[in-house]
Amino acid sequence: MAEEAGMFMVNQTIGSVLCCKCGIPMVPNAANMCVKCLRSEVDITEGLQKHVIIVHCPECDTYLQPPRTWIKAQLESKELLTFCVKRLKNLNKVTLAHAEFIWTEPHSKRIKVKLKVRKEVLNGAVLEQSYIVEFVQQEHMCESCTRVQANPDQWIAAVQLRQHVTHRRTFFYLEQMILKHGAAATAIKIKQMDQGIDFFFSNRSHGVKFVEFIGKVAPVRSRHDKQLVSHDIKSNNYNYKYTFSVEISPVCREDLICLPPKVAVSLGNLGPLVICTKVTNSIALLDPLTLRHCYLDADQYWRSSFKSLLTSRQLVEYIILDVEIVKPEISLGGYTLADAQVARVSDFGRNDTIFNIRTHLGHLLNPGDQALGYDLYAANSNDMELDKYRGLVLPDAILVKKSYEEKRQRKRGKPRSWKLKSLNMEIDDRINKGDIEKTNTEYEQFLKDLEENPDMRFNISLYRNKEYQPSEIASTVDGEDLPSIPLEEMLADLDLSEDEDGDSHME
Repeated sequence: MAEEAGMFMVNQTIGSVLCCKCGIPMVPNAANMCVKCLRSEVDITEGLQKHVIIVHCPECDTYLQPPRTWIKAQLESKELLTFCVKRLKNLNKVTLAHAEFIWTEPHSKRIKVKLKVRKEVLNGAVLEQSYIVEFVQQEHMCESCTRVQANPDQWIAAVQLRQHVTHRRTFFYLEQMILKHGAAATAIKIKQMDQGIDFFFSNRSHGVKFVEFIGKVAPVRSRHDKQLVSHDIKSNNYNYKYTFSVEISPVCREDLICLPPKVAVSLGNLGPLVICTKVTNSIALLDPLTLRHCYLDADQYWRSSFKSLLTSRQLVEYIILDVEIVKPEISLGGYTLADAQVARVSDFGRNDTIFNIRTHLGHLLNPGDQALGYDLYAANSNDMELDKYRGLVLPDAILVKKSYEEKRQRKRGKPRSWKLKSLNMEIDDRINKGDIEKTNTEYEQFLKDLEENPDMRFNISLYRNKEYQPSEIASTVDGEDLPSIPLEEMLADLDLSEDEDGDSHME
């Protein structure tokens, strides 16, 4: 303001004084001492811990937070840095300004942390000083690991997850959900069974928490039981083994269902032929002929349970000859109603059978495309619920999804640019090699479903495949319409420690 008014301003300078001990010029402070002399007179780190012993479990890689809590933390992580700082005593006497790791050999059982602290000394002068704290790891197994090492079969709670179907597509999806949310992190053993998976826990509360998680991601019903293992008469202590039996609904995505008359009436006369489009903690049903849809929660389903009329293993490949949109304005839930003229791929060269059907895939299908659907014209179904509808005229075919198998033939044998993680499961000895080969085939189909359906990928963590090397020639040969997973959905495997600058310390 003074310069704008044209006033004369005197430049203010900060004078310097001589240190009262060494005599060098310095900026004035409350103690009239330079930093070196001040540090020689006062040590603000005096009384602070320089060596600390921490207890580490080598089996599960956890650290003991006294008195009985074990926390999991990786080397040079924020969680480990917080744990180490909290273990220091008398740190409240100073102000913590900065903390970072100093690299040590991973096998040295030493963790070094450099701390920068501040404290007011000598007439209000603030001194800042750095020092190194060495944490010595003392190896000691936690209670759960000790129990497992003593007897691997010594579990307290077992969760038996079952689904009475002929495929494992549901378990592939549940496995990814469990991995993403860490629901089975406390399991001491996971075993793959014939029609499901068994999870073993060292604590009943862990088993109860896992059952609650499964109930939030799938329509299930459960029951539990307990067995007395031992009883101490003097202390009146009882030791039980708890077993939780969890049954998943046999209705899966893309199944064709004939609703029971009571259920159809309760849903506003839906169907009765509907397609299951999505399975979470509720079942999403779609009428492909009218585009009406509804949701059934677990309680509604198990109150009047029903099975699928046809499953995804009975899908037949069709070729689209002609498609005509019924009404462009009729589009509900992302589906468009259309009349289509289709023929079975297996009939080519044998007969001229053509079907005129109505489909909900009018927004996807074009003449010349291939689609997968259920062949009701040649199906021999002995369903009791279907017999209850007298005079019901079944359509010749019901299309379920667009097929990309012909375009995938060009990329057969080529690796994907993404990958999934899997649970560390033991395989039951009663499972033969034929079932293992069938499981591998179903897993490949599950990966194809992930590429085609973005809704399935919403709750799944995808990881970048570092071994994948894209080819410029392959990108021009492959079909442009082949579904693929974009790069922004594969960010879960980015390793931030591989930065160009090489800065990997935690602050």
